[in-house]
Amino acid sequence: MDTQRFIVALIVVGAPCVTVLAVFAMRYVAKVHEARARLANDGAYRDLAEKAVTLESQATSLMSAVQAELAAIAARLTAVEKILKEVE
Repeated sequence: MDTQRFIVALIVVGAPCVTVLAVFAMRYVAKVHEARARLANDGAYRDLAEKAVTLESQATSLMSAVQAELAAIAARLTAVEKILKEVE
């Protein structure tokens, strides 16, 4: 009879303890997965930011080249207009 009471007491006390430990273990595992996912996303955002900076610098250099070309075209157009005015 004492062993039966011991087993019942063990079940009554042990089951909630095991349940609490299981809940904390599941929360821990969930937090670890969340942290890993966040870390992966941070890496993706960092890569995206690096690409944006690279593309922005390329766009800036292309705009400079276009402005230089446009200035050269404007200078040639001014020269052509001057020649046409002299011909008239």
